[in-house]
Amino acid sequence: MGLNLRNAVIHNVQGNNQEELKATIVDAIQGGEEKTLPGLGVLLEVFWNHASQEEQKVLLETIEEGLK
Repeated sequence: MGLNLRNAVIHNVQGNNQEELKATIVDAIQGGEEKTLPGLGVLLEVFWNHASQEEQKVLLETIEEGLK
């Protein structure tokens, strides 16, 4: 299968504004479907690659706290 999931997810949201991106994320989380998890992972990767060290630290602290 020649599908590149990462590129497909990025293509599907490229050019979206903040409200559209938020709607995509909220819909994926509220839908609770396993098939949306890879897409959320791609968006997390985009965030991580463009975040400052401080933003990454805050994200990790938030995730760590949420897992307690």
